[in-house]
Amino acid sequence: MAGDGNAEANAGGNAEVQVVRVPVKRLDPDLPLPSYARLHDAGADLMARVDVVLAPGGGRALVPTGIALAIPPGWAGFVQPRSGLALRHGVTCLNTPGLIDAGYRDELAVLLINTDPTTPYQVERGDRIAQLVIQRVGLASFTPVPSLEASPRGTAGFGSTGR
Repeated sequence: MAGDGNAEANAGGNAEVQVVRVPVKRLDPDLPLPSYARLHDAGADLMARVDVVLAPGGGRALVPTGIALAIPPGWAGFVQPRSGLALRHGVTCLNTPGLIDAGYRDELAVLLINTDPTTPYQVERGDRIAQLVIQRVGLASFTPVPSLEASPRGTAGFGSTGR
């Protein structure tokens, strides 16, 4: 059953979708909770709690969402840009993806930037400004070693696979 943390079959019946319960504290009771626009979407829409104007050519603002979360241990939230805002208006998120650790309890805020060189962008209260993806994460145990096992890539870095 949705929300109980158990796996459930999707509408196609082939794949399992794990549903994790994420408690949400509404800091603004007039805004809706994050929600998925379509069945099987990975990102839930986050809304703007305030109006703000993003100046052209790099204007940016930290836009509060009116919610705080209690993401369970072993999971994390990742704030991602909305593709339509980026395509139509040049508005995207800085620090993408924005990482929300399981222990964070303050209001979620989204750092938006307007990359359009000439047109300001008006964010209005209630606008969908970003997407929140909840993913399972593991912890690493970092162990010093004298050398690393070879790999086909080796030390080839940025741009090493071509254009």
